[in-house]
Amino acid sequence: MLGGRILYGGDYNPDQWLEHPEVLEQDVRLMKESKVNCVSLGIFAWAALEPEEGVYQMDWLDRLITRMEEEDIQIILATPSAAMPHWLTQRYPEVMQVQADGRRNLPGKRHNFCYTSPVMREKTKAIDRELSRRFGRRKNVILWHISNELGGNFADSVCHCEYCQAAFRKWLKKKYGTLQNLNQAWWNYFGAIIIRIGNRFTARCRMGRRPARHFCWTGGDFRPSRSMIFIRWKCRRSENTRNFRRQPILCISLRGWITTG
Repeated sequence: MLGGRILYGGDYNPDQWLEHPEVLEQDVRLMKESKVNCVSLGIFAWAALEPEEGVYQMDWLDRLITRMEEEDIQIILATPSAAMPHWLTQRYPEVMQVQADGRRNLPGKRHNFCYTSPVMREKTKAIDRELSRRFGRRKNVILWHISNELGGNFADSVCHCEYCQAAFRKWLKKKYGTLQNLNQAWWNYFGAIIIRIGNRFTARCRMGRRPARHFCWTGGDFRPSRSMIFIRWKCRRSENTRNFRRQPILCISLRGWITTG
């Protein structure tokens, strides 16, 4: 609710019609006829906002936000990390998720980014900062939509790259403290799979053994923890842009298995 009004609307993806301004104008007319007073913008618009690395094209979004303001339509502005542009995946393939069998995903699908990738974090920080700088103090930009549907839409929606494997081992050390505790909790005494100092182990792989279900991080606490760490990281980065914005942060649209407790 804003100013005594219930916000009514939904996601709006005008970046697919930028070459047809008459369609955008019709959209606004239909919104007014339907009593829509709030839309989410830019959720999958990274390629339109940054068509080349470091080259921002945001005039179209500026014009649209202005047009919405003229019609008293509020904006929830998204950080567009849910859909990576091709320049990002081609130049930095390490930003794409790796499946449990070691194969890296191909580009072209949403929610395909590694939460742990330093490059992905660097590039999302850059686009988020530019969005905040340019639109953070606009009158009708009322909330920030942090990424989208965190949890992914691939087979198990997690990444098994070297960065994530290293994070997995770090998480295990924090959770169990010692290898003895880990072996006991996982009952590694059965099947001769005791983990000892110097062993380098990974999460369960489809091409290898499945000795202990805890090797699979998809069913435990590690998988959602990576997403929540990414969310907190994004929110902290947003806090660091407070000089450019006046809106609170809104984190929404989490996929089924994620909990925030």
